Amino acid sequence: MTGSKAKPGKAWLAGAGAALIALAATGAALAQPLTVVELFTSQGCSSCPPANANLIKVKDRPDVLALSFNVTYWDYLGWKDTFGREEFTQRQVRYEPSLGRSGPFTPQVVVNGNADAVGARPGEIEQLISSSSHAKGPSLSLDGGKIAIGAGAVPGGKADVWLVRYHRGVVEVPVARGENTGRTLPHANVVRSLKKLGSWTGDATTLRLPAASGGLSTAVLVQVPDGGPILAAATN
Repeated sequence: MTGSKAKPGKAWLAGAGAALIALAATGAALAQPLTVVELFTSQGCSSCPPANANLIKVKDRPDVLALSFNVTYWDYLGWKDTFGREEFTQRQVRYEPSLGRSGPFTPQVVVNGNADAVGARPGEIEQLISSSSHAKGPSLSLDGGKIAIGAGAVPGGKADVWLVRYHRGVVEVPVARGENTGRTLPHANVVRSLKKLGSWTGDATTLRLPAASGGLSTAVLVQVPDGGPILAAATN
């Protein structure tokens, strides 16, 4: 006795087609490149709170990776920044020559490593995002304790791979001394550590992704050395 498959009905085909379209749309959204927005800020800087607030407005956009890097060079004014680290200050310093700046300042917003602004005026960060060129680099994914970087062209022959650990969301910090005495300052997606994991030279590469601790989120940046453009970014 032989069996036969029944032909699917029109309703089933329509439902399956809709599901495939939805799945494709979801995949496309997940694969879209991230615009990396770095805010260099300080709890000891009275000009920084408006820029902090503007970063909060864009932190949940699916096409944006927003990061707060707290610098240390205003600590002498009487308040030691609770999130400040010297490596964050040095990251900002490396950006300045290529951005045409004579030195670091706060607040400063850098988008994709190739454009900057003060970021304190209403809508200024959104405008910088919309006017900046998107990252054009390799595919990049984080999965199963590994970082997978696809093949592609590398400006200058080599790029750095940076591991960023950050506190996703908003953190409120009361400030007891210095220029912001008595204020409670909100911070978005505060970076807690920054580490160079290795290099990418254009070939498809897999790197080990160290486990995160303390509930921190992970981001990986593929970037031209010495404060150059960010070629690719991913976050978990």
